[in-house]
Order: sequence, then C-alpha cells, then structure tokens
Amino acid sequence: MTLKLYNSLTSKVETFKPIKEGEVSMYVCGPTVYNHPHIGNMRPVVVFDVLRSLLEYLGYKVTYVSNYTDVDDKIINEALKEGISEKELTDFYISEFNKTVKDIGSRVPTVTPRVTEYMDQIIAYIDNLLKTGYAYNVNGNVYFDVSKIKDYGTLSHTNIDDLLVGARIEENDEKKSPLDFALWKKTDVGIKWSTPWGEGRPGWHTECCVMIDSIFNHQTIDIHGGGYDLKFPHHDNEIAQIQASDHHPLANYWVHNSFINIENEKMSKSLGNVLLAKDLIDEYGGNVIRLVILSTNYRQTVNFKDDVIKNSQNEINRLKATYKSVRLYVEYNKVSLDYGYQDLLDSFIEALCDDLNTANALAVLYSTSRDINTLLKSKEIDRERVSKLYLAFNKMLEILGLDLGFTPLSKEDLKLYQDYLDARKDNNYTLSDKLREQLLSKDIL
Repeated sequence: MTLKLYNSLTSKVETFKPIKEGEVSMYVCGPTVYNHPHIGNMRPVVVFDVLRSLLEYLGYKVTYVSNYTDVDDKIINEALKEGISEKELTDFYISEFNKTVKDIGSRVPTVTPRVTEYMDQIIAYIDNLLKTGYAYNVNGNVYFDVSKIKDYGTLSHTNIDDLLVGARIEENDEKKSPLDFALWKKTDVGIKWSTPWGEGRPGWHTECCVMIDSIFNHQTIDIHGGGYDLKFPHHDNEIAQIQASDHHPLANYWVHNSFINIENEKMSKSLGNVLLAKDLIDEYGGNVIRLVILSTNYRQTVNFKDDVIKNSQNEINRLKATYKSVRLYVEYNKVSLDYGYQDLLDSFIEALCDDLNTANALAVLYSTSRDINTLLKSKEIDRERVSKLYLAFNKMLEILGLDLGFTPLSKEDLKLYQDYLDARKDNNYTLSDKLREQLLSKDIL
C-alpha cells in the first residue's frame, strides 16, 4: 500500500518514497526539559509514534530520532532558582518526560540525543560556518548571516521583505540584520563552554542541525517533523544552516502537526489554561487522552473539551468491553489464531496511508468492534471469522498505540469461568453470582 504525506515544503500531499529502499530516517524536534510537558507537547509524541508504527507495518526499518534540549536560558534560570545544577534539573525532567511518553501509549524513539552530548560537534560546526563566511562574530556572540541564503524562509513560505519591514531593530543591535539568528551566545551565567570566540552556549537552531548531521552522517533524511509553530523560524533556520554547511536538502518531507486548544482557547500562561499531560493522564488515563489526540487529523487543531473527553472515555470503554468478550471467547474455546487476517486491515491501513488519517482509521476500528460484538451474539458463531476479527482488532490497536491492558487468561482464570458456567447450568444462582463477582473483579467479564 502506498503512503502519502502532506509535505509542508511543497504544500502538497505527496507519495512517500524513501531515500534508501526499505529504510526510513526520521527526526522530530523534542522538548526543552525544564518543566513537566503540557498536553500540547504530547501531540507530536502521539502523531509521530503512529507514523512510526505505520511505517514499520509497511515493512520499513525506521530510525526515529527525537532530541532533548538540555541547555537553554529557561533551564539555566530554573536550575538557579532551585539551587541545583542544570544536569540535575534536566535529568529529572527527561525522566518525567519519558514516563509521560510511555503513559500516553507511545514508544521512546530509536535515538534520544541530548544537546550537551554533542557540544564538540556544535562548536566545530559553528567554527566552520565562521570560516566559510556564513556566520560572523561580534564580541563573542556568533550570528548566522541570513543574507547569504537566497531562498531563506522557503519552508514557512515567509515573505522576507515583510519581515524586515516589520522587524524592531534595537539601537545598539549588533546583528547585521534583524533576521540573523544566534549560533552561539556569550554568557557569564550558568553552564557554559569554552570556544575560540569565547565562553557561552549554543543557539537553539544550531543544536538540531548538528545532531541530525552527526547521527545521520551528513545525509539528507527522509522525514523531519514537529509542531506547526516550529516552521518559522526554527525549521527555516535549520534548512539555512544545512544549505550553508552541507549544500544539500535537510529533509525530503517536512511533516507538521497542528496545535491543541483548551475549550476553544489557545493554551497560554496568561489565560491560565496550560494543562500538564501527566495531570490529564492521571485523571482520565493515557488511552483516553491519546484517543482525543488521534480523533482529529494531525493537521487540524485538537480541541480538549469536557464532551470530547467524555466521548473518548465512552469509546475506550466500548473497546475494552469488546476486547474482554472476544478474548474470553477465543481463549476459552481454544480458537486457532493461525488464520490470515490482512484483508480485514486493508481499509484501516488505507486510511492511515492517506496522510495519516487517524480519524478514518478509528472509524474502521469501531466498525470492527461492532462486527465482533454482532458475531459473538449470533446463534452459530463462525470460529474462523472470530479469529480473523480478533487478530485484525489487535493489530489496529497496536498500530494506534491503544493498549487496553489485557493479558492472556491463566489456567486458574479459565477454570473460574468454567465453574461459573457450570453453576449457571445447574441453576446454582448463589454460587454463580459469587463466581461472577470474582470474574468481574478480575476484569474477565
């Protein structure tokens, strides 16, 4: 099946063709780790996790890289405020971020580099840009000269003349142009590194470039992803630097997810509506929050509202009920699971291959759930059909990252269920009610 993705670079839905047959290289900008992630931080975590699973289902070997920005002014300020080192702070929040990633049903990426692990490469990279004339040093601050890139802003389709007209130029601004961005910042506060041009720390836009270059050996990658808000200036600045340093495209496909709003309002500290992902997961469960995110196309805004969350809760409960019923039937009746079921996945995979249309894929999942329930209620149950639907249902849940938390039934569980059936058959309602309560408490019925 052919995968099609919307490419932000061309503003078109394009057929995906990897650079190397059978393999996919993907980089997604990760968090700046100075606080717990808010729910908006989880959207790329969920979206690109599903894309990774789809690519793997299609037979690709995926190298999925997502970084931790562990040096930043916000990190330095927070560490000073708490009276700990930057590393102590970032180690803690990286651990917390990873926990939230797992709690929302995503896998940790293949490679998770930290900026501080690549400082030698970053310094060498900036030094090369200085030597080749794409950067300049002013009193220990190093800036990228945007004027050297003729098609700067090509990803965000930004009109550079409009930017220049609207830019506020400070009286003592040391940059040649207000569009020039920092590659290295001179600092006397917090963590810093020594360089030929003075002590300081790197600029955000350079960090991702160097990690991509280092991990993927200075080669163009297949997919670069992140939130829509990163297109300008972050991703445009990455593209400019790679053009200057490596003279080739950074990525062939640029994939951006849209935002998450709360009750139709954009999240902001000023509105006091910033919701931490861990709090939402604690209250509603990772599956429910993940389903809210997946119910809307990744290029559209997700709106977290009470009725939307309630609807997702109901859907998860229905999926769980279906799963319990079919698992019990399959395991109690020792139904063979050797049947082919790929044909039942076609419409599901087709939906995901259509620019990762998770809403349509979920519609197929819900339809499969209804088919299972109808089949289990029929007078004569087709065991082969049950097997195929069960396997297809499992695979859909797996690709979407919805873990309903069920494990295979033990011999003791199956014996308890048999005793329950026997008690009902013998009209021993006192015993059957008792056994039923035990089955319910074990989440078997």
